Amino acid sequence: MSLNYRMQICQGMDDIAQADWNSLVRQAHGGVLHPALRHEYLLAMERSGAATAETGWGPLHLAILDSNDTLAAALPLYLKSHSYGEYVFDWAWAQAYQREGLPYYPKLLCALPFTPVPANKLLHRDAESLAALVAGLNTACQRWSLSDADLGTTVSGAHLLFLNEAEHTALTLNRDTPGWMQRRVIQFHWRNEHPLEHRPYRDFEEFLGCLNHKKRKNIRSERRKALEGGLTVQARVGHELSSTELDFILECYNNTYFEHGSTPYLNRDFFDRLMSSMGEQVLVFLALDDGKPVGCSLFLFNEERLYGRYWGATRRQPCLHFELCYYQAIEWAIQRGISVFEGGAQGEHKIWRGLNPVSLSSAHWVADDRFAAAIGHFLKRETQHLQQLEGELGEHLAFKAAQGDAQPL
Repeated sequence: MSLNYRMQICQGMDDIAQADWNSLVRQAHGGVLHPALRHEYLLAMERSGAATAETGWGPLHLAILDSNDTLAAALPLYLKSHSYGEYVFDWAWAQAYQREGLPYYPKLLCALPFTPVPANKLLHRDAESLAALVAGLNTACQRWSLSDADLGTTVSGAHLLFLNEAEHTALTLNRDTPGWMQRRVIQFHWRNEHPLEHRPYRDFEEFLGCLNHKKRKNIRSERRKALEGGLTVQARVGHELSSTELDFILECYNNTYFEHGSTPYLNRDFFDRLMSSMGEQVLVFLALDDGKPVGCSLFLFNEERLYGRYWGATRRQPCLHFELCYYQAIEWAIQRGISVFEGGAQGEHKIWRGLNPVSLSSAHWVADDRFAAAIGHFLKRETQHLQQLEGELGEHLAFKAAQGDAQPL
């Protein structure tokens, strides 16, 4: 690392000034504040007890300070004792370590806790500070894999999730890189762009008109079923929500996890902090039956993107999930001129509803050379499989241009 910089390990967002961190976030995203990378969002995770050493998310954020002790670069980093809440699955790698009698945990993780959205996480002021950040990360990886002097434990490797190509290039261009391997995953995103005229949609009906006949008919049917019995849907920005409505949102969130046999990550304290500190970037759709909420979905957003996060309901209603999580979101994005709606991790059913596959990247470094070689071979095979899957998914896009459907509305 250049003598013009020094690295600081921060065991919490409290150690970093909010304005300095958010300034780098804005710079990394073209002047737009990414909601899930905001200082307030990560701090709410920590102060609510969701992302702490006790829950297996020990904060070790890297900060690069210049000669004036000003924050020049940073990245969110955690010491993980498990692989929950990441959405880029490495359980098989952990099991391989276990079979050999070696510890896979703890590991280093650069990610947004419980939030599988792409974001430029290698925050930096300029090319020089980016190089210092990468050098600092590589030094930390090497040092912590060989000695427990700093952490009280050694790490098996490091994993940076949901990066962009420029960030992956920055990692691998450094001469002292420890050998980052690239892994790809597929998500499904909706774009506010008419496929033929390359402009934003005028309204939801125009979006439907661009879909093939079968998908268009199916969406209309699902929207009718979702609102049968007189249900209505209201959109609320976070700071407009009452305490009773926040109780309901938490109940729905918990129900969804319980129904899938999982333990919820977040609590009421987190949602309170989220709404009070950055409620202007939180969107909730409430499904109401005679004024009483029966279902909801929660999103984060900025001027450019809408990020699908959580959903739940207190009663079973056919197709309510699709209405609250996709159709209301797309309609709202069109009305607000939002460019992209990210539908969240997994779910190939999203492709039938106008969301198209997008390939995202992560970077992985493994300290043990034998396991690094084995994982490298695995990733090559996995990449080939994903390329084949992307080709197959491309044959099932919902749009007329993709399937040659010239049927009228």
